[in-house]
Amino acid sequence: MPSIDIIHLLPDAIANQIAAGEVVQRPASVVKELLENAIDAKATHVQVILREAGRTLIQIIDDGSGMSETDARMSFERHATSKIRKSEDLFQIRTMGFRGEALASIAAVAQVELRTRQEKEELGTLIRIDGSEIKTQEAIATLKGTNLSVKNLFFNVPARRNFLKSNSVEMRHVLDEFQRVALSHPEVSFTLHHNDTEVFNLQPGKLVRRIIDIYGKSYREQLAFCQEDTSYINVRGYIGKPEFARKTRGEQFFFVNDRFIKHSYLHHAVISAFDGTIQEGSHPFYVLFIEIDPSHIDINIHPTKTEIKFDDEKSVYAIVMAAVKKAVGVYNLSQSIDFDDNINFLNPPPSEQNHNLIPRTVMPDWAAQSKKSENGPSRSNLTNWSKLFEGLQNSEDRSRELAAFEIGSTTVSRPIYQEQSKTVASKINRMASEVIAAPESDAVLFQLHNRYILSQVKDGIMLIDQKAAYERILYERYRKMLINRNGACQQLLFPKRIRLTHSDMQLVHETKKEIHSLGFEFDEFGANELIIRGIPADLPEESEQDLFEELVEQLKQSYSDLKLNKPESLSRSLARRFSVRYAVKLSFVEIHTLLDQLFASSDPNRTPGGEAIIVLLTMDKLTSIFKG
Repeated sequence: MPSIDIIHLLPDAIANQIAAGEVVQRPASVVKELLENAIDAKATHVQVILREAGRTLIQIIDDGSGMSETDARMSFERHATSKIRKSEDLFQIRTMGFRGEALASIAAVAQVELRTRQEKEELGTLIRIDGSEIKTQEAIATLKGTNLSVKNLFFNVPARRNFLKSNSVEMRHVLDEFQRVALSHPEVSFTLHHNDTEVFNLQPGKLVRRIIDIYGKSYREQLAFCQEDTSYINVRGYIGKPEFARKTRGEQFFFVNDRFIKHSYLHHAVISAFDGTIQEGSHPFYVLFIEIDPSHIDINIHPTKTEIKFDDEKSVYAIVMAAVKKAVGVYNLSQSIDFDDNINFLNPPPSEQNHNLIPRTVMPDWAAQSKKSENGPSRSNLTNWSKLFEGLQNSEDRSRELAAFEIGSTTVSRPIYQEQSKTVASKINRMASEVIAAPESDAVLFQLHNRYILSQVKDGIMLIDQKAAYERILYERYRKMLINRNGACQQLLFPKRIRLTHSDMQLVHETKKEIHSLGFEFDEFGANELIIRGIPADLPEESEQDLFEELVEQLKQSYSDLKLNKPESLSRSLARRFSVRYAVKLSFVEIHTLLDQLFASSDPNRTPGGEAIIVLLTMDKLTSIFKG
């Protein structure tokens, strides 16, 4: 029986679509590739014109060198490049693009129109391509440089088009790519228009000017120059002063030979250099350029060329960290005193400040009034206390019930205190003191290292992860708010003005309803600024700006999960983030309140992510431990 041949070459159109899957993931990918081509063409002015966040139109116009008729046609062939002649050239690359995949990949999944002319030529070239098929090629009169329009992205790959997110989300990604290229080439002017609205108009100048033009005038006082020259690499750029570190990521940039890269190892070097000057969970601003001989790096490890390998990463790490540390020292950025420290001559003894450690969700009225009188006027919160401390039971008359719940296959009972609220603060104060001092003898509770709660139950010991318990409680609270759109808002006596990046502002527009549902009230103030007028009543006591920035950061993360709907995804993300704030000392009343809220939830045993909240050690298990 003759053999059957089954291996064959893919048609060019299909091969290009497969390549496009690696290079062209969304409109932002197209913007990135075409901007890099304009830079490689030595353009001094680049225009970006978008419609529908790039879905229907991406147009890049530059005044660069342009292409000849032959080069214009060849540029759409796979692996056609002017950058590489031999294998050794891969290790001497200083241009943005070099593989020759970008235009071929884009033309495979869009309708492309190219107009280009070299300066010495009288006529230029027009090429129209639909899904890798050339429709038109002719000589035309056109301006020097290149004008490339990409229309109806993924028109012939509907499955890919369906995976695109909303215009606001896609526009955020476009803005990220645009800003990276604009930062890496401050000598080039850039404009960006979206749906006939000018978003950016960046004039050529120095790097510091470009940073201020992109992120706002407030950055004038935030920036410190950073530079370190060695025989191996040169580091230059700007870092942000520690006091301006933000809760949101996205303003951290590394450029190697003017190419934007992502490098977690070098990011760690910068964070280490800031050690002791910024709070945990905050992110400093930095724009750092690394100049290195191309022979010491490999940029050909990822289709988007945003990942890179150094032949001596440890040396690069050490030099970058030293450069940032030096800048911190030269500009005297380190904080000499941490005013959050518990200094004994400023703060009362721990026994007198327990109310400061109580999370808002369980703080009684008497403690809140005391805190307000000590700290002076801050926020107008008189209308929200009753909602804020719902479930907290303060009463003289206690009636004990047994609540049954299951841990695995074991049914456990625990005491719950039902109490009638009182309006006389002094009476509540005395009762709270009595509860803390003299708990019921058969309701043994113990808090371990502000993290775990131990409770004696009929058949052994119940261990509760305090953070995980709050995560479950907060998740159900946030989810209910988002579904019912009824989050309680605590009005600010003095509204707070905050600044966001363009991409973060796009995200706020996209999720405005959800943010309001959680209890935030805000108005837009200028292009990228907000006025915060109110915050959720049940969030921990903290800077309004930090809270809002953390919310934005969680919005970024939750939107990356396409499997869950908005209320579900956002509730999980926020609960996981804010539950860490409740790792504090709890009083006897607060522990009972926490447990009451936990066992009133839909699933006291598990966090929304499936992690255990409760572990039961039976008497048999304890006996086996000691007997070995």
